Amino acid sequence: MDGQARALDREIGLEPRLLIDGKLVPAVDGAVYDNIDPYQEQVLGTAPDADVADADLAVAAARTAFDEGTWRSDPAFRARCLRQLQSALRAHAERLRPVLVAEVGCPVVMTRELQLDKTIDEIDYWAGLAEGYRYESWLEPVPGATGDSDRLVLREAVGVVTAITPYNYPFQQIMLKLGPALAAGNAVVLKPSPLTPWTANLFAELVAEHTDIPAGVVNILTSSRDRIGVQLTTDPRVDMVTFTGSTTVGAAIAAAAGQTTKNLVMELGGKSANIMLDDADLESVVRANVLRMTRHAGQGCSNLTRLLLPRSRYEEGLAIAADAAAAIRWGDPSDPQTHMGPLISATQQAKVLSFVQHALHDGARVVAGGGKPETAHGYFVEPTVLADVEPSSFAAQEEAFGPVLAVIPHDGDDHAVAIANNSEFGLAGAVASASATRAVAVARRIRTAIVDCNGAKYYGVDTPRGGMRRSGIGDEYGVGGFEEYTEARVISMPAGTLAHD
Repeated sequence: MDGQARALDREIGLEPRLLIDGKLVPAVDGAVYDNIDPYQEQVLGTAPDADVADADLAVAAARTAFDEGTWRSDPAFRARCLRQLQSALRAHAERLRPVLVAEVGCPVVMTRELQLDKTIDEIDYWAGLAEGYRYESWLEPVPGATGDSDRLVLREAVGVVTAITPYNYPFQQIMLKLGPALAAGNAVVLKPSPLTPWTANLFAELVAEHTDIPAGVVNILTSSRDRIGVQLTTDPRVDMVTFTGSTTVGAAIAAAAGQTTKNLVMELGGKSANIMLDDADLESVVRANVLRMTRHAGQGCSNLTRLLLPRSRYEEGLAIAADAAAAIRWGDPSDPQTHMGPLISATQQAKVLSFVQHALHDGARVVAGGGKPETAHGYFVEPTVLADVEPSSFAAQEEAFGPVLAVIPHDGDDHAVAIANNSEFGLAGAVASASATRAVAVARRIRTAIVDCNGAKYYGVDTPRGGMRRSGIGDEYGVGGFEEYTEARVISMPAGTLAHD
């Protein structure tokens, strides 16, 4: 197994390289860094370690491609290129799948969904928007409105986009940003997480060798050096930054990008609350929450990490949560039966274990998990359930980004809503009730961008969503997400003059 892991790049025919100005190249200075398998805790191989010289070349290439090429003015060509990319990804999916499992540590079952297969299918949506969107329209004067001019409203690409993606869903996040950015006619410089470089390196190969996307339109830089991110978010030649990651890093990026007033789209942290009302099915709600909380070892911004139970059924609910956590199947991510793989790194493992200790210091108690399991290898933390968590405490307010659930009692609908809204975040949440009307009424009062009622799932590539408060800026997905990568322009003419021209 160890030898197989180290030979993965040879098995799938991957030569990790940067993509700059249409060419697959090493870093300018030849530097590489290690790519670590979080399950085996071993080096898979190396990835090119881009630096400021590479970033400068990539931004220059993107700027030239946008300013001097025809990419931004040819939506039919953009749609064709996106479909070429989709075909290439489908043809090479079995090369991408083991890379995702090995470098992300995600269970292979996740690659049948958003982690890979479903995201490939969704490229059709972005291609359809590229060719079907109404980029311009004439507006005539409206009776009674101010002004008497006809107006041509244009939607045009923003320009050069820096896209910075996280490690938890590396391929899905690449397409979530490049899909609408390219469909709208932008040129992109992508910097993926340094923890998952090979997914981006293989993606770069497919763009360069299997599509007609013009040189400079897509540039991909893998790097372990923080300074490259700073450069890509402050360079005056960059018009927009899109980022997914922690709120702390997002705030720093927003401040840096604000120096040159760049457009921003960011999905940031979350501390999502699941409210179970007193008429809901306790068993099903609690077990479903534990499954969702442990999905991808808790490495998801929209995972439900606060469970709010009626006080009268609190201890009963804790017992069910503890039983459900003990039943979670964790281990080898290549096993189709595995629900939870390892955390991404030793650093993240230590952070999550420290989170649990902080919670205990504040008075919480562990009813399941709480530690590092006995295993030969892998950056695992046991599925953990915390009780007696005060709503304003560290464990209820901070994002662990690991498989840790804080269970909090409530005294009715109003109290539950107040606890859910007691957060700086506003990304996701859920409500469960025997009455759909009651569930929706409570959901309307929760200040988050997403609320799932009675087990429904919010996700849809055609449905725009964002993050409220410190959980993000702007929309992703849907027409709204597409339009974030455009600017509105207006050209006015005296009313009726074109009819006589």
